[in-house]
Amino acid sequence: MLDRRRFVTLSAGASAGALLWPQTLPGLGVSSPASTHASAPASTPAQRALARVDGQRLRARLERLSEFGRPEGGTFANGVSRVAYSDADVAARNWLMDEMRRAGLVPRIDPAGNIFGRWGGTDPDLPPILFGSHIDTVPQGGNFDGPLGSLAALEAIETCQAAGIQTRHPLEMVVFAHEEGAAFTRGLAGSRIAAGDVTPADLAQRWNDMTRAEAIRRIGGDPDRIEEAILQPGSFHGYLELHIEQGGTLESAGIAIGVVTGIVGSHRYEVVLRGRANHSGTTPMDQRQDALVAASRVVLAVEEVGLSRPGRQVATVGRMEVLPNSPNAIPGQVTFTIDFRDLSDATLEAMERDIRGRIDAILVDTGITAQMRRVSEYAPAAAAEAWQDAVEEAARAEGLASVRMPSGAGHDAGMMALVGPMGMIFVPSAGGISHSPEEWTSWEDCARGAQVLLGAILEADRRDSLGEA
Repeated sequence: MLDRRRFVTLSAGASAGALLWPQTLPGLGVSSPASTHASAPASTPAQRALARVDGQRLRARLERLSEFGRPEGGTFANGVSRVAYSDADVAARNWLMDEMRRAGLVPRIDPAGNIFGRWGGTDPDLPPILFGSHIDTVPQGGNFDGPLGSLAALEAIETCQAAGIQTRHPLEMVVFAHEEGAAFTRGLAGSRIAAGDVTPADLAQRWNDMTRAEAIRRIGGDPDRIEEAILQPGSFHGYLELHIEQGGTLESAGIAIGVVTGIVGSHRYEVVLRGRANHSGTTPMDQRQDALVAASRVVLAVEEVGLSRPGRQVATVGRMEVLPNSPNAIPGQVTFTIDFRDLSDATLEAMERDIRGRIDAILVDTGITAQMRRVSEYAPAAAAEAWQDAVEEAARAEGLASVRMPSGAGHDAGMMALVGPMGMIFVPSAGGISHSPEEWTSWEDCARGAQVLLGAILEADRRDSLGEA
């Protein structure tokens, strides 16, 4: 199981260099191309002149990958349903491994079904620099969430090959399995298995008439050797992931690159409120125990908890079930979720105490009873300061403004932070939309992100250490 003590709790506001923009964004530190930094350039000028990613090749691959799971007769704009372990996922993985082979890589599938491809490295004693993402999607999802980082990883290696660059550390791309968690009731990503969080019960779960063990075999893994997929501290120099922002901060500010400071932790709860179901026409207003009225007050209280303290924490009620759910009956029971997210474990605990107190007060007023239990939790994951510096330096070398910012969504990088130094790069999401066929990131931003990915990798290669997990 995971050792949560190895997570590092962050504060929401990370500082950076001099400001290009008239005002600092709330909770964010902005770095401009003109600002100074103490670290060495990401690579020599001669290397940079040669090491230019091929944006057209990256686009062509993204468009080709979108065909796996695309609606029949649809186009790129119609999005994709490429759920992990599905026929579309299997076909897409096979296509991607063929692309890796064309680049001279030898694809390796670990027992969890994660795909690796290693290249180069002049010092055999040094661990690889690991970078990548995933290619599975949510149902009716978009074409950039995951695929951009996976295909940009291959592009970075090919660019080094074309430019004749030899790195000290081996460069290793990775495509993690089942990141979106759309299959099975517990979303056990390949990166989570790699971080050591897997049990026999996980492998026995069923979905679409197959167990998880059978699903892993379907994509080339070996659940009988699942423990061999667990990565040990020191097994890689650092992990870096390029990803679309999945929010609107970068686009609204006109900033090209997000330097991720950390991935927020989340506490998720299930709340059950019980009143008394009764006839809506015959029960006087002052004699009702309406569970939905009480739940409505809790929903507003959740919003107040999210707004009542400084910071970038968020609080959401995202799902609600009402019983008996009839137009002529007073609701007798309401079940709903509460989702708190922040970069600080202390803030998450404080939010829980706050909402419990508010719910208790509502129960006194309404005569309703309640049960509230935490159903899942993910600790915040810190991005290594050295990775943040390397990404900033790479963006600056390209003349791109960058901003340090947290990630409100979960990523494979969050699991890799348990094992070694982790970093992430964000590029803008049009309209802040993701997990939708409308998900879009311009081809120019895709290429810029891939170029910064490469620059940060080359800078990391020069460093003897990126910190510890």
